[in-house]
Amino acid sequence: MDFNREQFSNEELIYLYRNLLLPRMIEEKMLVLLRQGKISKWFSGIGQEAIAVGATLAMANDEWIMPLHRNLGVFTSRQLPLNKLFRQWQGNKDGYSKGRERSFHFGSKRYHICGMISHLGPQLAIADGVALAYALRKESKASVAFSGDGGTSEGDFHEALNVAAVWNLPVIFIIENNGYGLSTPVNEQYKCGQLVDKAKGYGMEGIRIDGNNILTVFNTIKGVRDYCIQNQKPYFIECMTFRMRGHEEASGTKYVPKELFEEWGHKDPVKKYEQFLINEQVITEMGIADIRNEFRQYIETELTEAFNSDEMVVDTAEEIADVFAPKKQIEGVIELDNNQAAAATPSREARLVDAISEGLSMSMEKHKNLVLMGQDIAEYGGAFKITEGFVEKFGKERVRNTPLCESAIVGTCLGMSLEGFKTVMEMQFADFVTVGFNQIVNNLAKIHYRWGQNADVVVRMPTGGGVGAGPFHSQSNEAWFTHVPGLKVVYPSNPHDAKGLMIAAINDPNPVLFFEHKALYRSISGKLPQAYYEVAIGKAITIKEGDDISIITYGAGVHWALEYQEAHPEISLHIIDLRTLAPLDYVAIQAAVEQTGKVLILHEDNLVGGIGGEISAWISEHCFELLDAPVLRCASLDTPIPFNIELEKNYMAKSRLDEQVQQLLKY
Repeated sequence: MDFNREQFSNEELIYLYRNLLLPRMIEEKMLVLLRQGKISKWFSGIGQEAIAVGATLAMANDEWIMPLHRNLGVFTSRQLPLNKLFRQWQGNKDGYSKGRERSFHFGSKRYHICGMISHLGPQLAIADGVALAYALRKESKASVAFSGDGGTSEGDFHEALNVAAVWNLPVIFIIENNGYGLSTPVNEQYKCGQLVDKAKGYGMEGIRIDGNNILTVFNTIKGVRDYCIQNQKPYFIECMTFRMRGHEEASGTKYVPKELFEEWGHKDPVKKYEQFLINEQVITEMGIADIRNEFRQYIETELTEAFNSDEMVVDTAEEIADVFAPKKQIEGVIELDNNQAAAATPSREARLVDAISEGLSMSMEKHKNLVLMGQDIAEYGGAFKITEGFVEKFGKERVRNTPLCESAIVGTCLGMSLEGFKTVMEMQFADFVTVGFNQIVNNLAKIHYRWGQNADVVVRMPTGGGVGAGPFHSQSNEAWFTHVPGLKVVYPSNPHDAKGLMIAAINDPNPVLFFEHKALYRSISGKLPQAYYEVAIGKAITIKEGDDISIITYGAGVHWALEYQEAHPEISLHIIDLRTLAPLDYVAIQAAVEQTGKVLILHEDNLVGGIGGEISAWISEHCFELLDAPVLRCASLDTPIPFNIELEKNYMAKSRLDEQVQQLLKY
C-alpha cells in the first residue's frame, strides 16, 4: 500500500490517524459489549474505516453526508458526543432517537448527517435533494451518499444517479465495494468489470480507488468535492475494501474463503497507516501507544456516563405527539370553511382544476423556497395542465420537469427539506405512486418520529375513475396511506376546499398526500375565494343537514350523495365531507352518528381495506349506543377498475348507493 504524503504536515498526518483509530477502538469495545449482552446488534465496519473517515474529513462540516451502517467513522469524525452515541446504541431515551431506532438509523441536523433506513438505496436520492438545494442557493457545497456493492443493484441507485446527472447536481456517490452483500458475492450482484464502469452510463465521471488507504481516500474526495462544486456535476467513486467481520455479528463469516481474510488482513487500513507513520518518523511506537491509551480511557469514561442513563420511562402521549412536526403560524394566511367563504372574502366561480392551480401559484408567491417537481409539469403544464404557465411565471429552477424516477424524486424532495426547502411533487397519476412507495412510507413518514427531522413535502395524487382510463390510471389508493403514521392524507371535493387544503398542505411541515379526483377537475365548479387562505387539515364539514341517514363520504362520493338527495327528496340525508382522511375528524363523525342514528359510509375505493372499514369500526367501538342500525359501507367492487365505461359504471360504488340507502331505511 503506497501512502503519498504529498503536502501533509506531521500534525495533519497524525490528525488523520487519530480519526482513523478512534472508530476502530470503539468498535472493538462494542464487540465486547455485544458478547456481554449490553447491546443487541452490531454492524461492524472493521477494515473499512478509511473510507468513512477520509470522506468525512474531506468535506466541510456543514455539508450533508448520508452514511450507512458501517460508517461509524462519519459520526466520530463529525465529533458527535460519544456518550450520546453509546446511549443511542443501547436504545436509551437520551440517545439521538429517544430509543426509537437502532445503531445508525438516525440523523442529526446539527452535524449534517442523515441517517439510513434499512432499504439502503433511498439514501442516495436524499443526497440529490441536498445538492439541489445547494445549487439553487448558489452555495459552494456538495453532498455525499454512501452505498455498498449490493446496494448498486437496487432501482433507487439507478434513479438517484440518473437524476443527479440529468440535473447536474454536486453530489458524490461513494460505493464501498467490500466484495459481499451480506453473503452474496459481487459476481452474483453485477456483471460489469467494475462498478465504476456504471458511471459513464449516466454521463458522469468516476474513479476506482484503494478504499483502505486513508490518504488516497482523503485526497481523492477532496479533489472530487472541488470538481463537483466548480463544474456543478456529480461524481462516482468506487472504493475497494473488505469487511473483516460478518454482515452483522450474528451472521458469521463462514461463507468467506479464509484466504481472503489473510489477503485483506495484510491491507488493514489502521495497521498499514500506523506502520507508514512510524517509517516516516512522523510518530513513534510510544506515541501510538499514548494515543491508544488516551482513547481507551476516553471510551471507558464516555461509556460509564452512558451507563448512568435513566431507565426508559414510556410516555404514550409523547410517542404520539412526535409522529408529526408542529405547525407554525404562517403570516398573512386566514382560515375559512365553506360557510364563511362567501361572506368573508370576494369570490369567483371556478373549477376544481383552477382552484388547485391557484393554490399552488399563491403558495409559490408566498414561499420563495417552494419548488415544484414532476413529469411534464414545466412547459407542458402537467398531464392535466394544472401548472400551465408556471414556468414563465416562476422559472425552470422552481418548476422542474423530472425524469421517470418517482422514487428518486420523492427522495430528492426529502433532501430539499433537510435544507429548509418546501416541495410539491406531482405524481402524474396516483397509480404510479407504487414505484415511489418506499420513500413515502418509510422515509417521509417516519423521519420526524425517528430523529426529529421534518419532511416538508406534498405529493399531489391525481386519482379516481369515471374517465374510462382503466386499471393503471384510475385506482383509488388513498387508504394505503391512511395506515401509515406520519403521513397526512387530504382529499377535497370542491374548488373552495381544494385551494384551501393545498395552501394548508404546503404550509404544513409534514408530508401530505394530496388526492385530486380527475373526473372532478373540470366537471365541478363553485365559489372560489380570492384570498390566501387555508382549510384546516383534519376537519370535516357538514355539506347538508338531514334526519334520516348520515352519509359520511369524501371526493366524488360527496357529489354522488348530493345527486341522490336531489333525486330522492322524500329522504332526508345528512351528508358530511371528511376532506381529510388522516387524521380523521372523529368529532364530526360522532356528531353525524348522533344526528340520525343510521350511518352509510360511501367511498369510491374498494370495499375491503377501504377507509370505510376503519370508520365503521371506530363508530362501533365509540358510538354503539347512538346507532339505530348497523353501519353500512357502500364501496366499489373488489376488482381492479375496468376500462370499458359500462363495466366501470358497474364497478363504481355509485351504482349500489340506492340499494344501500334502502337497506338502511328498513331498520
